Amino acid sequence: MSAGGAFGGNRGVRPVPPEKGVFPLDHLHECDLEKKDYLACLKSTGFQSEKCRQFSKKYLECRMERNLMAKQDMSELGFRSEDVMNPSPNKKNNLESSASGPNEER
Repeated sequence: MSAGGAFGGNRGVRPVPPEKGVFPLDHLHECDLEKKDYLACLKSTGFQSEKCRQFSKKYLECRMERNLMAKQDMSELGFRSEDVMNPSPNKKNNLESSASGPNEER
């Protein structure tokens, strides 16, 4: 008989989980709202993930806050520092300038 375990495995050696890619499932549905928002955004944009980055960021932050994944700096997960600090500074400025700019000049 061989010294290996079932299916050729090596007994006594503990498996090492991968550094990234495997994390606990959200059995308690703590981040369901964020997940649904992200999936809805993907569907509405034809699965163009770059248009749903703010929802992706919220979902990852939710998972980190609830210890469903390791806490990491958002820049390590592909978000620029300006995305993290102020996700949409131009939208607010554009709204303010379009609301008052053209009417004041005329």
